[in-house]
Amino acid sequence: MTDPEQSPPAAPPPAAPTEDAPATPSTPPVSPASPLRWWRPLLFVVALAFGCWGAWKTFAPAPAVPSAGQHARVEALEQQVATLRRSDQISRDANRDLQGTLAERDEEIAGLRADVAFYERFVGATGQRRGLTVHQLNLRPQSGQAWHFTTTLTQNLNRGAVSSGEVTLSVEGTRDGKLQTLAWDDLRQQPDAPGIAYSFKYFEEVGGDLVLPAGYQPLRVVVRLAPKSGAAVEQSFTWADATGRSAPEA
Repeated sequence: MTDPEQSPPAAPPPAAPTEDAPATPSTPPVSPASPLRWWRPLLFVVALAFGCWGAWKTFAPAPAVPSAGQHARVEALEQQVATLRRSDQISRDANRDLQGTLAERDEEIAGLRADVAFYERFVGATGQRRGLTVHQLNLRPQSGQAWHFTTTLTQNLNRGAVSSGEVTLSVEGTRDGKLQTLAWDDLRQQPDAPGIAYSFKYFEEVGGDLVLPAGYQPLRVVVRLAPKSGAAVEQSFTWADATGRSAPEA
């Protein structure tokens, strides 16, 4: 029989490890530089971003696509804008033309008023009685040395009587530093050139052309009226008064 108070036999001591069988640890070691520590957060961030992008694509409102009616409305508005711009341009052009026309009409009215005043002086009952005279002389340049002249002749001394005759011009000036007078034949470049005929009761405007030689500097123009009856009438005008300049263009 076994004694109950007798302690159980002690467990045999563990065998000492031999050199042929190395000891195996119970938990595998983890290196501090293991890549799992970096890939896990990165994968989480990528997954979170992808999830946010998917949610935005799912719940974001789709861009509005204009309908055919909206396209037509836009085209109609664009056409209206283009029409209004064209209409405004036409109005501006018409207004500019109208302003020019009004300016021309104002000039014509001023000229007509001057003509009326001129007529009243010679035809009106209170007009001053004067015999045959040269009212004014105008000279305008043509090509080269040619000039065109117009002169207004008047008379109201013999009312109802016809005054007729010829008009000739002469020009006084200098050439090569010397005084020189150009006669009617010289100005017309024609020997025995006939004068410009006139015939009127109260007034008449007659004109013609004349040519100055190169290098000639005119100073004064003399208009000579040779009536068929009565003495000749001469009246002089400075070149500046007749042309608005001191010398003709070369």
